[in-house]
Amino acid sequence: MEERGFSFVELLVVVGIVGILSAIAVPQFSEFRKNAYNAAASSDLRNAATAEEAYYALNEEYLSCQNESCIRSADGTSGLPGVKAISSTVNIKMVADNENFTGEASSSKGSKIFFWNSENGGMQEPRNVPVQE
Repeated sequence: MEERGFSFVELLVVVGIVGILSAIAVPQFSEFRKNAYNAAASSDLRNAATAEEAYYALNEEYLSCQNESCIRSADGTSGLPGVKAISSTVNIKMVADNENFTGEASSSKGSKIFFWNSENGGMQEPRNVPVQE
């Protein structure tokens, strides 16, 4: 009689190999997602900083704003020029005085907080988000 199919042992070996591979891949995938969220926060902060400089060129002052208030309104009367949207997971805060501004951005799904300081040369060293217990 001719046998067809796989034996139980062969199937167990394949399931074991797939389990090991997924145990390696899933944590890496999670880290890649965090890196993508971090990149969105960093990018949004850089865009807001560039828009702050454009705002200063037009108005001779910087603008303090947070999240949606940084987005340029349709009529162009509020928000930062050129900022049409902020990533949905990103929280951004720009604080301005007469001559300088600072910015802070982080993603609710990321692992870092990004800082901008116009007086100290732009993007500063990011910090890890504190672990909440």
